[in-house]
Amino acid sequence: MEARLADAVPDVVFHGAKAARLANTSCNRPDRLTGEIQVMTLDLAGVAVSAGSACSSGKGRPESFLQAMGADSEAAKSAIRVSLGLATRPEDVGPVCRCLD
Repeated sequence: MEARLADAVPDVVFHGAKAARLANTSCNRPDRLTGEIQVMTLDLAGVAVSAGSACSSGKGRPESFLQAMGADSEAAKSAIRVSLGLATRPEDVGPVCRCLD
């Protein structure tokens, strides 16, 4: 998914890309869209994503874990979390790429 998203959205940043992390989860952001706009756009396309981390759900503030990784508060507000499940198919990634390009 990250390779396809990088091809479709040249300004996307993947947080923790070189760190040991879950293989099915991506925390990313394109520089020009807030997390809120991305979540709404993807929701309208039938894709469920989250702004930020699972442990911060509903707090509505920049992600402290992203700031600890060196992201500024504006970048932290733009991050979304995309998790893939066992039933996710390659074609399911297309709407994410189309909505964020």
